[in-house]
Amino acid sequence: MFDPKAIDDIANRLAGAIPPGLSNLKDDLEKTFQAILQGALGKLDLVTREEFEVQKMVLAKTRSKLEDLEKRVSEMESNILNKSEM
Repeated sequence: MFDPKAIDDIANRLAGAIPPGLSNLKDDLEKTFQAILQGALGKLDLVTREEFEVQKMVLAKTRSKLEDLEKRVSEMESNILNKSEM
């Protein structure tokens, strides 16, 4: 779901923000940050970029079909109105 490298990078940056006097805790904090990030991001129920792109294409195709159907209905309505005027 999530790129482990991205989570590691965020955890490294958070650990890097720790004041120099606490550098002996850096490794422990980095592991804790990684666990917290993975847990929090896992609960968000997010989709991958690939899943998003697939749904985006499905939506575009559905929108196109809807526009075609709207056009056909409009043409049918026009034909019915024209026939009833005769």
